[in-house]
Amino acid sequence: MVEIISIRFKNGGKEYYFNPNGLQFQVGDGVIVETSKGTEYAQCVRANNMIDEIELTAPLRPVVRKATPEDLRLVERNKEREKHALAVCQQKIAEHELDMKLVSAEYSFDGSKILFFFTSEGRVDFRALVKDLAGALHARIELRQIGVRDEAKLLGGLGICGKPFCCSQFLDEFQPVSIKMAKTQNLSLNPTKISGTCGRLMCCLKYEQEAYEDLVKKAPKQESFVETPDGAGTVSGVNLLRQTVQVRLESDPDSPKTYHNCELCVIRSGKGKRPEGYVEPPLEELARLRRQDDSDVPQVTEEASLAAAIEAAFPSREKKQQPREERPAGHRNRRRSGERPQEGQRGRPAREPKAEQRPQEPKQGGRPNRRRRSRGGKPSTPME
Repeated sequence: MVEIISIRFKNGGKEYYFNPNGLQFQVGDGVIVETSKGTEYAQCVRANNMIDEIELTAPLRPVVRKATPEDLRLVERNKEREKHALAVCQQKIAEHELDMKLVSAEYSFDGSKILFFFTSEGRVDFRALVKDLAGALHARIELRQIGVRDEAKLLGGLGICGKPFCCSQFLDEFQPVSIKMAKTQNLSLNPTKISGTCGRLMCCLKYEQEAYEDLVKKAPKQESFVETPDGAGTVSGVNLLRQTVQVRLESDPDSPKTYHNCELCVIRSGKGKRPEGYVEPPLEELARLRRQDDSDVPQVTEEASLAAAIEAAFPSREKKQQPREERPAGHRNRRRSGERPQEGQRGRPAREPKAEQRPQEPKQGGRPNRRRRSRGGKPSTPME
């Protein structure tokens, strides 16, 4: 077991494990850590706890120290300088007439480097821009192109649900989302309804996809030919969440009826012709498909359900064996024990011992006894 703390550099960003180096931290404390980019300021999001070493993907780096009030003042000063750097960079972009949209600027903890994030539809040659920014801001300049999803995560905002963006709140990584998910969930394929503020498909389509895929396996397809308690018909609508289906009955196609999935028997899955030679069963037989209420369903105990499962799995075996209560007293499995019933007892009568068989002498003029060969190929002793 290893002692760790979890820190986060940005709101909604990934959590990273660090070695507390013998210090005690609480949630919300400022932390100064050493990273590949240099000394950085972060915030503790999980206090000291122990985890298994198997969960670690990389060696732990130690925490340098707790953040002091002077460190916090330096972080606030860097935020003020970021606003100025953002305005200067926007002005330089307009002067160079570059096709790029500036998103945000980020100062390093020590103030020696500035990182600019921007979006663009294509590749941008910003070498001249970097030289002008370095001369105006007197710091190392780094420009990084990001996507529209990353832009929404950095800027934040409210989605069509009225809540803050998931990407800026708790999503560590973006999951792939496809239009097939919207089709599986029976959503409108209107781009304005299934797209987020970033212009891409909403990340929340991924949340319930597995549940919908499981429900689709249990529900019949559209235009399937099914049997219902009221007769045969064709599926005209499927409600996955309610697990109900609308069926146009052949006897009354103008007024479709709604049935539960368990009340249907699928004859043909999906579109197609009517099955050849199909004869609709009588209504008395179809009425068995009707779903019973919970009050009508007999309560089955766990022992009864287990016995029914065993009987269904081994029908022939259960028929052959007698219940233990009906077996005669003193019954034993004589085949296993090797005992034989004696005279006067129930069961198979004892067999008479066989008479000793003497070896037959060879007839005169016959062939002599030959030696038998064993499995190994070597001749065994001659038979007497």
